Amino acid sequence: MPELIRPSTVLPANRSAITIKTSDGLNLIGEVAAPLGEITGSLLMLHPNPSGGGMMDSHIYKKAANRLPAMAGIQIIRFNTRGTVSEAGKSEGEYDHGKGEKLDVLAALDYCFDQLKIKNLYVIGWSFGTELALQYARDKRIKELILLSPPMLSTTEDDLDFWIKDGRVITALIPELDDYLKSEAAKLKFSRVKNLKQIDVAGAKHLWVGEPMVHLVLSEIVKVIAPNRLPLAQEI
Repeated sequence: MPELIRPSTVLPANRSAITIKTSDGLNLIGEVAAPLGEITGSLLMLHPNPSGGGMMDSHIYKKAANRLPAMAGIQIIRFNTRGTVSEAGKSEGEYDHGKGEKLDVLAALDYCFDQLKIKNLYVIGWSFGTELALQYARDKRIKELILLSPPMLSTTEDDLDFWIKDGRVITALIPELDDYLKSEAAKLKFSRVKNLKQIDVAGAKHLWVGEPMVHLVLSEIVKVIAPNRLPLAQEI
């Protein structure tokens, strides 16, 4: 008899611990979760702010790694930025308020392209991670960005100018009840970025708590990377 997918559900994948070396000599801990079969695309995840408890295991990211390799053929790459702790361990260095983390993002991108030989890479940021994505995930080999609850606290108009000129598609999920950037404010903030698709999510909060919200977010990720794998199953 089929069982409902629950927060604790872990589906089959090839999971391996990784170490990412930054240009300033730090070792960052991470994990790759690869599908057992064909890879439809790869997703590098930039986590929420560690000063508020963000890490590679923040619940949406952990559930993506637990489900999407099997459900959608998506390879998930997660890591802890400098000084960040999760169950897998602590990355070297100290939290640097989004400045030194530039080197972490660049190192993670290099790892994806040089070590994993990824050809079809997408980048997602959640909260603080969206600032890192917009400011530093600019490698021309990246296909698209996905923004989850972007607070837009440190991203500048110059940063947005880059993406306007660049033209790559950006998908932004905006929670109706967000703590930082709600729908109308997001529309104003992103009004010049014609290549940005804003998805307003009724009833959602910044942290996307609850299985219905998890399913929605994972479905939007799959819609970007592997739309032919929709709809995502809710039972196994």
